[in-house]
Amino acid sequence: MIWRARAWQGICAVPMVAIVLLAAELSLAAQSRVNGPGIPATPPPAAAAPFAPRPGDIGGLALEAQTWLTELLKINTSNPPGGEEPAAKYVAGVLQKEGLNPEILEMAPGRSAVVARLRSAAMAEPSKALLLVAHLDVVPADKTHWSVEPFGGVVKDGYIYGRGAIDDKGMLAANLAAFIALRRSAVRLNRDVIFLATADEETSGEASIANLANKYWDKFAAGFAINEGGNVFVVNGKVQYIGLQASEKVSMNISVTARGPSGHASQPTKDNAVVHLATAVGKIGAYTAPVRFTTIVRRYFEGLAPLEDDEVGKWMRSLDTPDRGEHAQHVISDDSPLWNAMMRDTIAPTILNAGTARNVIPGEAHANLNVRLLPGDTINTVLLDLTKLVNDPAIHFDVLPTTSLAAPDSSLETELYATIAHVATREFGGAPTLPFQSTWATDSSTLRLRNVQAYGLVPFPLNDEDLKRMHGDDERVSIASFTKGVDVLAKIVAEFAAAH
Repeated sequence: MIWRARAWQGICAVPMVAIVLLAAELSLAAQSRVNGPGIPATPPPAAAAPFAPRPGDIGGLALEAQTWLTELLKINTSNPPGGEEPAAKYVAGVLQKEGLNPEILEMAPGRSAVVARLRSAAMAEPSKALLLVAHLDVVPADKTHWSVEPFGGVVKDGYIYGRGAIDDKGMLAANLAAFIALRRSAVRLNRDVIFLATADEETSGEASIANLANKYWDKFAAGFAINEGGNVFVVNGKVQYIGLQASEKVSMNISVTARGPSGHASQPTKDNAVVHLATAVGKIGAYTAPVRFTTIVRRYFEGLAPLEDDEVGKWMRSLDTPDRGEHAQHVISDDSPLWNAMMRDTIAPTILNAGTARNVIPGEAHANLNVRLLPGDTINTVLLDLTKLVNDPAIHFDVLPTTSLAAPDSSLETELYATIAHVATREFGGAPTLPFQSTWATDSSTLRLRNVQAYGLVPFPLNDEDLKRMHGDDERVSIASFTKGVDVLAKIVAEFAAAH
């Protein structure tokens, strides 16, 4: 798949003092190149690998950030149960060495967040402040399927391996680097810059950012935020486009229960709950919800269509037309699971449970459906559709409690959006920046509900193979991509926060 798109232009004046001081902080006399996906050991022409680090872009601070990342990867913060407190203390220790005064915010036993602030004035002005946010917890890892210890912070063959290397300890280390770069440069700021490492992003339970905000909002209230959620997409060794997240789908879960008479397995009946459940799940798995284009998704495809190959571009331009729209939607959905999920609500069966013994027909069988709703859609509509689809009185649906809420999109007209787009396009060899609606959920939804203009961008160039490892086996990030991402994020933060 070729990922290309038209840039959304932004203009940001760069203070020379910020560039000089930050460049001095990030510069390094010599640094060996390491191979990453699509990154040769010897620098080719920029067109062949536009995201490869250039002299002056690789910094001593990025090397420090690699150490912070590997040390964080050694701290097992699998959620559940989380146990983020040791990681929060490690991050606080890094900040303390820089003469900063981080606060550890306790949320539950063993579960903590950490916050620190660079002030632009004696009195805080939250509406102008920039928040750099990333989460400490990670999803569990089955070490029997990994080639290395998932919590070993292993570095080999030009990669940093570990659960959370991409999601989200890599972002956390990059945020630390950008924050500390500002501290060391002593550049005069035009706004407060706040560093926040959250707990419990993966399950959004008792230590979630929603509960953190309810308890400690005054510690990190801001008008703008940079978080995970978007990506720098790489194909064939080149950055094809930067997907800058300004919207996200809403994650919910539905419990499916099938009921029937229990009995001896030697005398099967047609009311077997397992059979009812299997039939229902089969129908749901084959179901496709109708397409609905949000504003962000429409702009995304409008930008992508002119730069795709002729066949794909033709169907992208036809997505919302009355005569060919339905066929075009099928073509584009089949071409990419990402594109398919961006255009509609999705329902994925994720868990099946039934039975207590091999020779007993159970009276109940259960399944979980993970539902991802487009912003503005409701779970009640999905329930009605599923009830009609399954059409079985033995099947019951129940919506599980959730803290996920639909949030308004972040504006595409703010100074921060323009700054991120301008710097990212410049630093990634002219690759265009597109507004992006993520199919996954992030902490940004809570921030947007508090009127924060939050944008998602994991700044590391990642190819499809890299992205598949996130939440999968052998999660990793190449050192070259990590180094480049640290450099780019530091420049974005400096250009937005330094006084003009």
